[in-house]
Amino acid sequence: MKKYILISSDIRKKILEGVYQANQQLPFEKDLCVEYDASKMTVKKALDMLVSEGLIIKRRGSGTFVKDLATDEMERIAVANQFRGTTALNPGKEVKSQILEFKVVEADDLVKNKLNMQEDTFVYDIYRARYIDGKPLVMEKMYMPIDLIPGLKKANIEGSIYEYIEGDLGLKIQSGHRRISVRKATEIEQQYLELEPGDPVAVAEQIAYFDTGVAFEYSISVHRYDSFSVEFVLTRE
Repeated sequence: MKKYILISSDIRKKILEGVYQANQQLPFEKDLCVEYDASKMTVKKALDMLVSEGLIIKRRGSGTFVKDLATDEMERIAVANQFRGTTALNPGKEVKSQILEFKVVEADDLVKNKLNMQEDTFVYDIYRARYIDGKPLVMEKMYMPIDLIPGLKKANIEGSIYEYIEGDLGLKIQSGHRRISVRKATEIEQQYLELEPGDPVAVAEQIAYFDTGVAFEYSISVHRYDSFSVEFVLTRE
């Protein structure tokens, strides 16, 4: 993943977790260059991303500050951040993928229904196990229309698919509908996630959307029980 994306992801995470709070000044660019071992141009590009997202503001002659956002706006950004992918959500960590399946197939009725697709439409059929710093995290089964995401290669599957979609194709991932359930791990999940028979797993079924409202991904992600959590914001009208 490009370094400026990793830097922006780390700073974004610190803002959302409250490490950097509203109206707080961020370290100067020269200090961020040292902290992230990056060039001034790379750090500037990372900060510009956060400015465009509305998370920070640059004040001429003063520095860069965290914006004092309304609660609902912070909630919106926090939800959007969940759809940046495993690599972006783990800045500074080694993220690797083991490809178990990668092929193009005709979409079956379930996938066509989930992605609102027409007849005779083909999708990437992707199955991979993902590891953070050498430790198993999740197994992902994904379907993506080939006409929406052209040119997907093995290298993208081994790395960050979302980075390819946004960085190389210039598409904007906006949201997703996700359903969470819990069940016992299957034999293949026990093998790749290093679980014992009878261990539980968290299952996240998701349909992800571009900012145009078009569905581009139907996925089922199976997570280790000890490395998965989810937060919900409940409001009352």
